Amino acid sequence: MIVRLRQPTREVTVDGARTVNQLLDDLEMNRESFLVIRNGTLVPGDGRLDDDDTIEIRPVISGG
Repeated sequence: MIVRLRQPTREVTVDGARTVNQLLDDLEMNRESFLVIRNGTLVPGDGRLDDDDTIEIRPVISGG
């Protein structure tokens, strides 16, 4: 799958299907700090990502 990351902006290829939580673990990213988006839709931690997906990982931004 193609994974588009923000901050810093880059693109990586990851082989094989996996869950969102597995992908973030593989990329050493904290689940609470990032959102995973496929086709404009937020994917939950137990959501399955297929090998042919293109996804985007964005940092969570909060303000007050």
